Amino acid sequence: MRKGDAIAGQHRLEPDEPIWVEFARSMAPLSGTTAEATAAIVAAPGTPMKVLDVASGSGAFGIEILKRNPAAEVYAQDWKSVLELSAGNARRAGVAGRYRTIPGNALEVDFGAGYDLILLPDFLHHLDPPANVRLLKRIRAALKPGGKVATVEYVPNDDRISPPVAAALSLSMLATTEGGDAYTFREIEEMFRQAGFGESRGQLLGLSQQTLILTSF
Repeated sequence: MRKGDAIAGQHRLEPDEPIWVEFARSMAPLSGTTAEATAAIVAAPGTPMKVLDVASGSGAFGIEILKRNPAAEVYAQDWKSVLELSAGNARRAGVAGRYRTIPGNALEVDFGAGYDLILLPDFLHHLDPPANVRLLKRIRAALKPGGKVATVEYVPNDDRISPPVAAALSLSMLATTEGGDAYTFREIEEMFRQAGFGESRGQLLGLSQQTLILTSF
């Protein structure tokens, strides 16, 4: 664990690593409720909206926005094999005509530009702060002026030992990633600030124990 490679293979960022397909599939039931709560806040029904879903996994967050807002279109980014899963979920939800895919590594792939909203669910904790700042700079470049980023994370309190779920995630990231962590709100806000963003504000998402952080450009 001191070296950062105790069981770090569980969170490899290599192309089409099979674990991410299984991870996306197994997390779908857990992310569904959080995705619904997030979409209820950010979907803006009836408003034309171009949305980027970074590391989209099962696609739940983007799909929930499409279900609530017929004027939205979502560009889902993830590994090609994972996107095959999420595209299937979009078809079953009846929103495949407005669901596009961007295969590749979130740290390198061209996101495109002109997004009104960028979804960043459950991803920052996989990376160390410098890597997150680099990612957020790329995300900022993809946003329209006035656009927003919707980050969803388990956020520990400043004591870093509460609430228990967030503290447990921090320990898990210590054991399974090279530099990831569960970040406090202040730490997340500072990473966004270093990437050139404005104010961040957070709110708990019901019983999920996760926090939605909305950050302005």
